[in-house]
Amino acid sequence: MHLLWFMGAALLGLATCVPIERPKEKQEAAPEPPDTGLYYHRYLQEVINVLETDGHFREKLQAANAEDIKSGKLSKELDFVSHHVRTKLDELKRQEVSRLRMLLKAKMDAAMEQDVQVDHLSLLRQFEHLDSQNQHTFEAQDLELLIKAATKDLENYDAAHHEEFKRYEMMKEHERREYLKSLDEEKRREEEAHFEELKKKHKEHPKVNVPGSRDQLKEVWQETDGLDPSEFNPKTFFKLHDTNSDGVLDEQELEALFTKELEKVYDPRNEEDDMLEMEEERLRMREHVMKNVDLNKDRLVTLDEFLKSTQRKEFNEADGWEVCERTLPTQVGS
Repeated sequence: MHLLWFMGAALLGLATCVPIERPKEKQEAAPEPPDTGLYYHRYLQEVINVLETDGHFREKLQAANAEDIKSGKLSKELDFVSHHVRTKLDELKRQEVSRLRMLLKAKMDAAMEQDVQVDHLSLLRQFEHLDSQNQHTFEAQDLELLIKAATKDLENYDAAHHEEFKRYEMMKEHERREYLKSLDEEKRREEEAHFEELKKKHKEHPKVNVPGSRDQLKEVWQETDGLDPSEFNPKTFFKLHDTNSDGVLDEQELEALFTKELEKVYDPRNEEDDMLEMEEERLRMREHVMKNVDLNKDRLVTLDEFLKSTQRKEFNEADGWEVCERTLPTQVGS
């Protein structure tokens, strides 16, 4: 498992899943971790990449549990990493402080006269992912704050995405109505009829299987993996879709499983289909699976969790998935 997901994506219960370092000639290059969406993503990733190079820290991480991390015990191991690693971490922190200062300056310049004195130290305190009192060296408190901030922010990330999407839908509908107001009565009736026709076409699609159900997984097994549906095997399926072979399905690997279902409803060539709505639907599907399969709420699905989900009654008796019906894009022509 990539350490970024351990520290950044609230994976506090999976310290023992960190892989043992293998000889370089046999070790495949790890895939680039997905962007977490955090405004300090690059800093988070660079800190983790540096820590991964220290053998002592990796060893302690393998032995750590969730309580060690929450209590700050793991962060204290920073005192024992090599001088080279500490120097690199100090440099990363200074770069991050400099970046935040530039962001603050740009924001303040846009809001007031340039000759006004700004207390940057006070402003830096709003950033919770580092110790703003010490702007030059990376200490144990910085690591602890980084873990806590990333965990909290990622837990709220999906909710923020939903709110942003709601605003997008509201603005889209507002623009549609404003456009209708600009038309004469006859043209307005034509546009309304066209809009209703598109809504009807959007609803005409094959049955969408419930994410994570037997029907949904067997469809992926057959159409994506090219395997005989009568030979569907959950354990084999899990290993096939654990694309980086780290023993877990992360959020991106899960979302990739929903592509076939989403293609039943959304086609970028169709006027009635909005691809931003498709991505919102993908997020809903992933949240549904995580809610029902991710038993320890660490944002990863282990093989054991996956197999247990296939034993539940809902796995075999799931009905179709109800796609959220939303407004459609503004139509500017008939």
